[in-house]
Amino acid sequence: MYKLQYFKYITGGLLLALFVAACVVQRNPVTGNKRAYGYSWEQEKQIGAEADPQIIAQYGLYPDEKLSNYVSSIGQKVLAESHLRRDDTPAEYRSLEFHFRVLDSPVVNAFALPGGYIYVTRGLLSHLGNEAQLAVVLGHEVGHVAGRHASKRALQSQLGQLGLIGGAIIGQEVLGLPGQDLLSAGGSVAQLLFLSYGRDDERESDRLGVEYAALSGYEAAEGAEFFVSLKRIGEQSGQSIPGFMSTHPDPGEREVRIKEMANEWGARVPMTVVDRDEYLSMIDNIVYGEDPRQGYTENGVFYHPQLRFQFPVPAGYSVINQPTQVVMVEPNQKAIAVLSLAQNVSSAADAAQKIASQEGVSVVESGRTTVNGNTAYRLLGDAQSNNQIVRFLAYYIEYGGNVYQILGYAAKTDFGAYQDTFTRTMTGFRSVSDPAVLNVQPIRVNVRSVSNGGTFSNLVSGSLPQKVSVEEVAILNQVGSSESIEAGRKLKFVR
Repeated sequence: MYKLQYFKYITGGLLLALFVAACVVQRNPVTGNKRAYGYSWEQEKQIGAEADPQIIAQYGLYPDEKLSNYVSSIGQKVLAESHLRRDDTPAEYRSLEFHFRVLDSPVVNAFALPGGYIYVTRGLLSHLGNEAQLAVVLGHEVGHVAGRHASKRALQSQLGQLGLIGGAIIGQEVLGLPGQDLLSAGGSVAQLLFLSYGRDDERESDRLGVEYAALSGYEAAEGAEFFVSLKRIGEQSGQSIPGFMSTHPDPGEREVRIKEMANEWGARVPMTVVDRDEYLSMIDNIVYGEDPRQGYTENGVFYHPQLRFQFPVPAGYSVINQPTQVVMVEPNQKAIAVLSLAQNVSSAADAAQKIASQEGVSVVESGRTTVNGNTAYRLLGDAQSNNQIVRFLAYYIEYGGNVYQILGYAAKTDFGAYQDTFTRTMTGFRSVSDPAVLNVQPIRVNVRSVSNGGTFSNLVSGSLPQKVSVEEVAILNQVGSSESIEAGRKLKFVR
């Protein structure tokens, strides 16, 4: 969480647009055939436009304008060869404006929203080996938009999904609480709604990604190497495939198919562009892994160097650190605590009053207090959420010119088991003065040529930061840890 800001979740109205929209029969830009969709092309554009600022608020944009412009330029290059830019495609599709974003997330991921919004994470960029691989990835995501996969998926969605999401939204509307179902999906409404494409859609996007990259002149077979990396990441984490790939075809299958499709295109068009050196120069110095400047947990304490505060994390709780909030989830997911920034309030008392006055909230106890010298307000209350009563404890704390809200909640019947834990976390909020915390820096990728050859593990093992393994950096470089590296080759080191 590099900054705390207001995050407006997708509203019930947008959910209805997604799931209850009337069936629309329109042309598919890829096949040219007419078929039924969950919503119209204009609705797809509206959905993307409304969700984009929420995705940015959720993850944050990576603050490197040069890198962002570079990614966008490659995206526009493959887009120009897509079905959405062809002469025989209807004008309403050809005129769609695309936006390519680099998100400030360590997760290795890329995804698309309907309406022409494409996202890649810095985690993904650090794991790619050249520009050709990036072109295949971006072509794949353009393929999701061109194939109208989200709209097809919406038509197939069951009403039970709407109930699941709607139930989570209820708690958010009342108290600003993150619904447990959304947390299980990684804290992103867009992930839940748009990434669960079927395997056939994923295979079509793989085919389109290869096609668009090949027509752009890229050596599309390079894309297969990235799927080898995905498989290795999954194996290292103890999963068969990374969680975000759970609805995708197996990476091993995709590696083989991408090579086969690239060979087929190689017989038809020249594919010569790889651009390894330029790509590596663009990602040199990119942040690797979690950025501690945005907040980190160490020895049971969450620290935020930029905002200069800290608080204890309950033992055993998982921490989800986002630009808008820090979420702490009890091991059995029966209790959640959230730190966020109260918006449009003048004081801690004002923030508490805004919550207390909301419909559906009943106050049990409230009063002014102090937390480690900071003016604060304490509020204990009940709220109706998803057909059950939720009890919550909240502290509103004035600090550094802001009002911070720390709120913990559970089902009313379970709350007593967690109240003391919540209180310790909330009353443990305090300033940070330790220079080691305030001056902490992230690990970054450092690209340089090796002067002497040798095995990869021997070349990198002496320079690894704590908690970074040789295998991690080998995956980063798309090589084996025992692979022989020739002198003069450029490698990604981490420092």
